[in-house]
Amino acid sequence: MNTPLAERLRPADLNELIGQQHLTGEGSILRQAIEKGKIPSMILWGPPGVGKTTIANIIAHSLKVPFYTLSAISSGVKEVRDVIEKAKSEEGVILFIDEIHRFNKGQQDALLGAVEKGIITLIGATTENPSFEVNSALLSRCQVYVLKSLDHEDLKKLVHQAVQYDEILKEYSIEFAEYEALINISGGDARKLLNLLELVVTSFSQSEKIIITDEMVFTCAQKRIALYDKQGEQHYDIISAFIKSMRGSDPNAAVYWLARMIEGGEDVKFIARRMLIFASEDIGNANPNALLLANSTFDAVSKIGYPESRIILSQCAVYLATSVKSNASYMAIEKALQLVKQKGDLPVPLHIRNAPTKLMKNLDYGKEYQYDHNSELNFAGQEFLPDAIKNTALYEPGKNIREEEIRKFLKERWKDKYNY
Repeated sequence: MNTPLAERLRPADLNELIGQQHLTGEGSILRQAIEKGKIPSMILWGPPGVGKTTIANIIAHSLKVPFYTLSAISSGVKEVRDVIEKAKSEEGVILFIDEIHRFNKGQQDALLGAVEKGIITLIGATTENPSFEVNSALLSRCQVYVLKSLDHEDLKKLVHQAVQYDEILKEYSIEFAEYEALINISGGDARKLLNLLELVVTSFSQSEKIIITDEMVFTCAQKRIALYDKQGEQHYDIISAFIKSMRGSDPNAAVYWLARMIEGGEDVKFIARRMLIFASEDIGNANPNALLLANSTFDAVSKIGYPESRIILSQCAVYLATSVKSNASYMAIEKALQLVKQKGDLPVPLHIRNAPTKLMKNLDYGKEYQYDHNSELNFAGQEFLPDAIKNTALYEPGKNIREEEIRKFLKERWKDKYNY
C-alpha cells in the first residue's frame, strides 16, 4: 500500500481529532456550527501538520455536501471559476483551498463574488498570517480560526493511536522506550511525525520486536535526503536555519539557505518579511539602517518577483548577516509585556495625563507636567512610569558602538536612576 500513514490515519470525525480542542471540543464555536449544519466561510491559520486539511475534510464529511479541493500551488483562476460554475447547480458546496496565501490578488478576487453570494462556502488553509496574505475584502467575509501547535502529549497520543489502529503498523510488535527524537525531528507537525514513525517501523520485519529509541529514530531519519518541500514539509526548518545563520553572522550559510528556499519556489515575500522582522529583532538600534534596507527589500521584491529578486534578497541577507547585532529593543518590549501581565492596568500618573476638558484640569490631570524643551538639554527628568513600577529599567543598551552612544546619552540624563 502506497498511501502514507498520515493519510491512512486522517480522522473522519471530530471526536477522533487530536488537538485543537479550543475549536472542536464540546461546546466550541466551530463544533456548534458543524453540528447545526451551517458553517461560515473560514480561514484556518496555523503551522504545518496541526489539522487544517483534516478539519476541512471532517466538515465536508459531517455536512454531507459537495466538496471540492484546490491547491494554490497548482491551481489558478480558471480552476476556481470551474468550481464556481459547478457550484451554481449544486447546493451547499464547500471549496477547500490549501495554502491560500499563495493565491495572488487576482486569484483571490475570483473567489470574492461567489463567497459573498453564498454560491460556495470557502475554507482556506494557510501557514501565513492572513492579515498579510489574504485580501481584506475576502478576509472580511471569512471567519479566521487559529490552530495551535500540537503539544508533547498530543504527539505521544498520536503515535500510540497509530500503532494501535493502523492496519499496517498493528501487525508489528512495537514498544516506545523514548519519544524525544520522533517529536523533535517532526517539529510538532503530525504529518511528519506519523510518516517518520512509519519509516522507522517498516525498516524492520514484522517478526521482530521493535523497541523505538531516539538513536534508532535519528539513524532512520538521516537516511532520508533533505530536499526543500515548497508545500510546507521543511518550510519552517529551512527558514529557521536561514535566520540563525544571519543571527550567527555567517553570510555563507545565510545565502546557502536562501538559495534552498529560492530553488524550492518559496514565496519571495515570505523570505523578505522574515528579514524585515530580523532587522529589528536581532539588529535593532545597533544598526538602524538594517531595518531601512530590509523594508526597501520587501518593497522591491514585491514589485519584481523571481528570478531577479534573488539578487536583492541576497544583498539584504549578506548585509544583515554581516551587521553588528543587538536584541536590546526586542528584550525591552518582552520585559514590558511581562510587566503589564504581572501588574495589570496601572494608572497613568496624573502629571502626564491628557487634560482636554475643564473637569479634567480640576482633577489635576496634567498638573505639574514639565515641558522638556524648557529645560537644559531639553530634558526635565520627570517620572513617566506608574508609581508601582517607577525606576524600572526595561531597555538595556547592547554592547556595540551605536548603543554605547545611546547608553552614554541615557546615563548623562538619568544619572544613576536606571543604572546605565
